[in-house]
Amino acid sequence: MRMELRVCKHCHNGEHGNDHKTAVTRDMVKCAERIREYKDLIGIDSLYITYVEEGDTGGAEALPAIVASIGDNQIQLSDTQLVMEDADGNMLVYPEPEDILKVLTRNIDQMAEQTRQDVTVDLSPEAAELL
Repeated sequence: MRMELRVCKHCHNGEHGNDHKTAVTRDMVKCAERIREYKDLIGIDSLYITYVEEGDTGGAEALPAIVASIGDNQIQLSDTQLVMEDADGNMLVYPEPEDILKVLTRNIDQMAEQTRQDVTVDLSPEAAELL
């Protein structure tokens, strides 16, 4: 299985002035970094973390899937998403932060069952609220 977490670089850096989104985005990245560190425990081949900036075409770096919606009669690309590809080439895309956090924390829970090391990630109150 391959995974790619795409997040807005500006949200991660706190440049949009939305403290809630910054905290959640940073927690998603912390979870993904932890999973990448212990990925072999749960059979993940690779995990990419991509920082998307305005003007990027969806930020696809590793996995060729892009989430879009229509708003105000225009196509809007999702800058935050988790893309997963299984061994058969099936793609799953999670564009909602709540779903992304659930998938990432479930992977961390699976890793915790496979090792005696502490693999937990301390989540912000904002992220914990979504779970």
